[in-house]
Amino acid sequence: MDDATRELAAIAAAIAGKCRPCFAHHLMRARELGVGEDQIREAVELARNIRSSGDSQIDEFADGRMQGRVEGTE
Repeated sequence: MDDATRELAAIAAAIAGKCRPCFAHHLMRARELGVGEDQIREAVELARNIRSSGDSQIDEFADGRMQGRVEGTE
């Protein structure tokens, strides 16, 4: 994996993990490497979608478990 791709992945991970210092660091590094703003925005949007989907899925799973539905662990 090249450095630019690595930084885009790190930006996405920082957004998904809600880590402000991580995001700031990797955003700066990506810009230093010449990564385009469109690519950065795309990585951020992808991470937001992943985070949002995961948040709602775990909420539904927890609600189901608390109501006694025990099927599956996914």
